[in-house]
Amino acid sequence: MSAFDAVRVFRKLAYNNALANIRLHRACAALQPGEFEAKRTSFFPSIKSTLNHILTVDWFYVDALEGGTLGLGAFDIEEPFDKLEDLSRQQADVDRRLVVLCEGLTPETATRTVAIQRSDRIQRERADDVLSHVLQHQTHHRGQVHAMLAGTSVAPPQLDEFIVADDARFRGAELAVLSWDETKLMR
Repeated sequence: MSAFDAVRVFRKLAYNNALANIRLHRACAALQPGEFEAKRTSFFPSIKSTLNHILTVDWFYVDALEGGTLGLGAFDIEEPFDKLEDLSRQQADVDRRLVVLCEGLTPETATRTVAIQRSDRIQRERADDVLSHVLQHQTHHRGQVHAMLAGTSVAPPQLDEFIVADDARFRGAELAVLSWDETKLMR
């Protein structure tokens, strides 16, 4: 085992995030016509609405973490995608950006200040706190989609097999989509 790495947890969670999103979006792609946009009981009224929310919030925070200027423009269109295929492509793109950001993270850059545009001010937060927030946000809303899937023709997929080494036998399909291997996940 190598020495303790203070930012390894963010790499692991960014990998988990991307892999769980692949699995969740694949399950949603198997929905019957009308199930993706059907009204459901949750924080957002449909699987489509919830997945669009995850994406726009990711655009907002990942851009801020990258030092960008997108700001509140991330929310100009509440639900930018009607089709899961387009939404999935955009989610994969922002997930890759988050992975790259976390792979480049150091203990020093994790404590830098991130400027986040709000409607009435610029919020200033530590990068590690913003990362924790956005990763928790993803997990929270993926759980809601998971629960909504239980009321569809598609069984909710297992979403927590991407961190520990012992689960390697369950995640090969998702790793293949990204051309990753177990070495990447375990470093």
